[in-house]
Amino acid sequence: MNTITKKDLVDRIADETSNKRIVVKKIVQSFLDEIITELGNGNRLEFRDFGVFEIRSRAARVAQNPKTMQKVFVPTKRTVKFKIGRLMKERLFGDDAKETARRTAKAGSPEPRAASEPT
Repeated sequence: MNTITKKDLVDRIADETSNKRIVVKKIVQSFLDEIITELGNGNRLEFRDFGVFEIRSRAARVAQNPKTMQKVFVPTKRTVKFKIGRLMKERLFGDDAKETARRTAKAGSPEPRAASEPT
């Protein structure tokens, strides 16, 4: 598995679109900054077929240090949740994602009753 950096993506997009790298870099950075700003404002970001970013709050809790067995209070904290979209799911998981979606859709619809079943 390779690590792809922002620079790699900028270079790839610049080559595909025939734009200067500096222009693409500014656009990509602006896009990322806007995502951070909107999540910081508590907004949900939905990119159709790609996925959804949203803020979730984790409740305060009491944890335990496994080394000392001392109880430690962990305050409430916010975290970002990403829910994968349809096209990404299909690209990553292939036929498994399509089959799961089909089963989920089928499970959500009520089964027709047989004619001999009493009502």
